[in-house]
Amino acid sequence: MASIKNLKKDINYVLGDVIEYALDVSALKNAPEKGEEIIDEAIETFDSLISKVNDSKVENKKAHFKSINQELEDKAKGLVEKINSL
Repeated sequence: MASIKNLKKDINYVLGDVIEYALDVSALKNAPEKGEEIIDEAIETFDSLISKVNDSKVENKKAHFKSINQELEDKAKGLVEKINSL
């Protein structure tokens, strides 16, 4: 992990792309309600991950940030699968 700043950027870019993809697919499939649900879940995930990054009461920072990075990857894959199933 290069830095906390880069991890925050990764979270922002990945979930931003997921939200953009959800908007595009929900518009194409005429399912704005389902798209909004996925977008809300992506925003909740963003808030959760950023709060974990900002947590200063962590003993092993390297392992903590690695787990956040893995959680980001898992959540993003799950959100994309939900979008693809629209």
